Amino acid sequence: MKRFVAPLVLLFQLIGFAQENSLYERPPVFSECDRSKIEDLQHCFDEQVFRHIKENFKVPESLKAKKYEGEAVALFEVDTTGHFRVMYVDAIDNALKDETKRVFAKLPKIAPATYSGRKVFKQYSIAIGIPLDRFKFTTAKDLSKAQTNVISQRELAAKREFDSVNNTLTAYTNKALTSQLNIQFTHSDYARFDRALNVVGANSHTASKPFLYAEVSKYHDFEAEREALKKPADSWLGRKLWNEHLVQVQGNDYWFTIDPILDVQTGKDFDADFSSTFNNTRGVLIQGGLGKKFNFYSTIFESQGRFADYVNRYAESIRASGPDPALIPGRGIAKRFKEDAFDYPVAEAYLSYSPNAFLNLQFGHGKNFIGDGYRSLLFSDVASPHPFFKINTTFWKLKYTNTFMSLRDVRDEVIEDKAFLTKYVANHYLSWNASKRLNVGLFESVLWTNSNDRGFDLNYVNPIIFYRAIEFGTGQGAGNALLGASAKYKFSDNVNVYSQFILDEFSLGDITGGEKSWKNKYGYQLGLKYYNALNVKNLYLQLEYNRVRPYTYSHNTIVLNYAHNNQSLAHLWGANFSELILIGRYRYKRWFGDAKAILGERGLDFNTDTDTFSYGGDIFRDEEDRPFDTGVEVGQGNATKSLYANLKAGYLINPASNLKLFVDLTYRSFDPDFTTAETFKNDTVWLSFGVRTDLFNWYFDF
Repeated sequence: MKRFVAPLVLLFQLIGFAQENSLYERPPVFSECDRSKIEDLQHCFDEQVFRHIKENFKVPESLKAKKYEGEAVALFEVDTTGHFRVMYVDAIDNALKDETKRVFAKLPKIAPATYSGRKVFKQYSIAIGIPLDRFKFTTAKDLSKAQTNVISQRELAAKREFDSVNNTLTAYTNKALTSQLNIQFTHSDYARFDRALNVVGANSHTASKPFLYAEVSKYHDFEAEREALKKPADSWLGRKLWNEHLVQVQGNDYWFTIDPILDVQTGKDFDADFSSTFNNTRGVLIQGGLGKKFNFYSTIFESQGRFADYVNRYAESIRASGPDPALIPGRGIAKRFKEDAFDYPVAEAYLSYSPNAFLNLQFGHGKNFIGDGYRSLLFSDVASPHPFFKINTTFWKLKYTNTFMSLRDVRDEVIEDKAFLTKYVANHYLSWNASKRLNVGLFESVLWTNSNDRGFDLNYVNPIIFYRAIEFGTGQGAGNALLGASAKYKFSDNVNVYSQFILDEFSLGDITGGEKSWKNKYGYQLGLKYYNALNVKNLYLQLEYNRVRPYTYSHNTIVLNYAHNNQSLAHLWGANFSELILIGRYRYKRWFGDAKAILGERGLDFNTDTDTFSYGGDIFRDEEDRPFDTGVEVGQGNATKSLYANLKAGYLINPASNLKLFVDLTYRSFDPDFTTAETFKNDTVWLSFGVRTDLFNWYFDF
């Protein structure tokens, strides 16, 4: 068969070309052929290839011993950079194939072929006679001017396709920093570029989070920031540790990166019975882009942890129905690890597509946030990740965000056939820059369940409809609608104030009646941000006050509470509280420091044999269990004062993966007026330190 194949390679049918083509087409040129006439260049090329093979080819010893006689037919090309590359070798023995590839790899870089002055690929075939005394000078056959029965052009293209992928690779250029990917939402990291988005005159919209890199890169130079943080590192290990993604691949129209995820820390709760706290998270983060409009992101977390005692107790108090002992706040359901720790796997992912400059579509499993503050009374990221579809539309002075979600109620009383209850939320938020200094926003949200096999109600798919009108028309108790508003005013480039208002009841007579009706279900937020505070560059200060009346976010149909996985979709305290928050953040090169103090007062339920009333703080309880209809005030019930103070300092190890070394000190004082089995005075001092890939907000201030 081999004796039959080889002659076919050599017997090409030449396709006629006009004589004048030689003026436009030039073969590859060895340096030894530089002075040859144009019509002699091909012969010189053939001669140089033949001579190189004759002088360097070594017949494998195994074939010599067998006194093998035959041929190795090589299909090769000279690419546009002048490098030789073997595309295919037809030979009886793998050793013969390897030797053929070795010999061609030793050929020098030459001037590539050209057509009309443009560099082009040029492909040839040559038959190498074995033993070499059978290899006489022969012309390398030009595959562009011949047909071959040995291998079709389509098959030849298929055989070189895999290797050609490597030829499309280019140097990695941080395309993520201008892509349609989300900037991982952590309050500390967002403070880096918050001022740039909020200078007077910027037509930015800062409430709907997380932001896209493409949005923020217009105001903040991420590439220059990375370059300023870059550490000198010559070794592969040094680059990967300090500056780069572990894996970073980029081609002409695609790129992707892979990074490990770590959150390895240890600590001590000085008031707990157990010896230490710890967290051990391992995972992987994959992100990338196909073209300029489509991006993808995926993370997988495998975690075990034991936290401060008050966190562990809270996680166990919001546990889901079933055998699992806890639900880690902000993460998800946890099973038991060892005797007193938790195992809580989590996965988050999304696809992001921007078909044009006005529209971004995202489908994923994760979190979102609406607001300019540390807290949000409209829609927050304190609950576990959940499925969502989000549409961001930005044009003129407007940004319009629509989010559709599938959520879970995991309490014992709503379980059916051992399955958690599914409920749905649709919300929209319209942000309008009314002037260079003033921004106002309108918010509406509706929540419903699968009653009467209703499923995802198509009435709410319309992104510009008023949800309250639809909710009213679908039947009493069929849904729970909330309205909200926000505002922000920029006094200067360095100072702005912001606010939110949430309304969860629509009985105007009760709201204005002056009797402090339980139907006065609303909350508000006032805040101030001060950038480059006290003339210190990169010093960020924030003051915020939140107040939410009792029974806000709850419902007389308890499955319609504004929550997911036993966690609020707004403020993590639920309702019936007021709090004052002071935050300071500072960055210097790779060093960072954050300080936070939260002073709060909330009204909790007594939950005793003599008092089983709902005082409006627990949004999962039926609001019909209230003790009275009027005279309702914030802080009613078991009045509890709390102080939460936190100091965190650290060093940014790798800006590409956001890997940080940190030390964290927390003080928490929890002081109820009345002690019960579940509510009692508790003081906590919690010290921890470790290394963490910082990808999301932890909220331990409950």
